[in-house]
Amino acid sequence: MNEEINQNEPSAGSEVSVAFDPVRRGRRLEYLTIIWNSLEGVIAVGAGILAGSIALVGFGVDSVIEVSSGAIILWRLVSGEHREQIALKLVGVSFWALAVYVGFDAVKSLWFFEPPEASYIGIGIAALSLIVMPWLAREKRKVANKLNSRAMRADSRQTDICTYLSAILLGGLGLNALFGWWWADPVAALVMAPIIAKEGVEAWQGETCDDCH
Repeated sequence: MNEEINQNEPSAGSEVSVAFDPVRRGRRLEYLTIIWNSLEGVIAVGAGILAGSIALVGFGVDSVIEVSSGAIILWRLVSGEHREQIALKLVGVSFWALAVYVGFDAVKSLWFFEPPEASYIGIGIAALSLIVMPWLAREKRKVANKLNSRAMRADSRQTDICTYLSAILLGGLGLNALFGWWWADPVAALVMAPIIAKEGVEAWQGETCDDCH
């Protein structure tokens, strides 16, 4: 009788396994990354063009790069562990692309003295990003630890950097709107550029694990 009950009832372990499948969870997080950053990129670029804000347009381009990073990791999760090394390289390249763009954009803004107009849409999207991105990065790290995937861990770092850039953007737009300090954002972006590039080097040089899923 006990044996029949055991056969008919799913074990607690099997329920946990289904509920916390890291590969499935990782895919959902990357789909969310792609959807969110696509919307964020369109809104930021549009608002940046209207306000003449180089920093806001740059933030939108960062969102596009984040979409590409999410697509790379989604491809890795679908393809399997043998794609780990290639995924790491591609994430590293996306870091470098972001660093080059942010650095160039900041220097150009300072050199040509391009103060943007106040953009309350930009302030709103930056503030919202500060809520979404830290949660997304934290959840990605949980999945990365479960899968022991360096590629997804690198992707979570890129999401962290998107959080930092959101804070920089919010500070720059806020200081410009309140005090007319147009230079605050490009200066902060210049500080971020080498940090972003360093993350790209670490992702590129990362070695894949032997037991990734």
